[in-house]
Amino acid sequence: MDFVLSGVAACGACLFTNPLEVVKTRMQLQGELQSRGTYRVYYRNVFHAFYTIGKVDGLAGLQKGLAPGLVYQFFMNGVRLGSYAIIDSSGYIHTDGRVSALKTTLAGAAAGVVGAVMGSPIYLGMIHALAAIYREHGMLGLWRGSSAAVPRVSIGSAAQLSTFSSSKEFVIDLQVFSKDSWPVALSAGMISSVVVVLAMTPFDVVSTRLYNQPVDHLGKGELYKGFVDCFSKTVRKEGLTGLYKGLGASYFRLGPHTILSLFFWDELRKLYQQYS
Repeated sequence: MDFVLSGVAACGACLFTNPLEVVKTRMQLQGELQSRGTYRVYYRNVFHAFYTIGKVDGLAGLQKGLAPGLVYQFFMNGVRLGSYAIIDSSGYIHTDGRVSALKTTLAGAAAGVVGAVMGSPIYLGMIHALAAIYREHGMLGLWRGSSAAVPRVSIGSAAQLSTFSSSKEFVIDLQVFSKDSWPVALSAGMISSVVVVLAMTPFDVVSTRLYNQPVDHLGKGELYKGFVDCFSKTVRKEGLTGLYKGLGASYFRLGPHTILSLFFWDELRKLYQQYS
């Protein structure tokens, strides 16, 4: 049930944030491996990207990939948050009754690795796309780009869940809201969202580029050999700012998604525990 509740919470958040994912991805791929000032800028900022995509592709263009997005969220975040919930329920993340920063970080990272491995094939597309990839590149082709997904999700998960757990305890200690009230989870999610975006954006840029690069007949990437190669090429060609391309879009997508998914997750767990 922990996995189901986690998946439902993530899907609920995805419905609101998928348009932001579309904008973020378009901005991260803009000017790929081109020096600043040498390429045409289609999207000047998040709001201009929204306007441009809506004008060119229509409103439906902002919800492209919603179906696979929901499937991905259910499996990846269902497994990730569900695994963390089980670890939390076991009492592991606490030391002397207080949340341990080290233990929550380790638990969050471990949950992130499991979630990334489970969700990586889904990230590449729906059933017909998966079948085509399998026929052309074999079983391992389904995990193309997972070398970027695992560090990305594990780092993000560690930052998100450790910050969320610590922030909940901090907000409760302030006694501004009652212990089990919904503003506690909402406030903790807002704090966590800022940390998550700063930690994940460089990995997110690399992951997006690895997944979107063209491949040869053997299934090998034509632009990057792997995570480290993509990371180093991006820094050499575009500077450190290249790793934070679409930072505003990343927050507009990851921020609300972090807040909503953690909020829904916390509330659903409380409801289930109340009525079970």
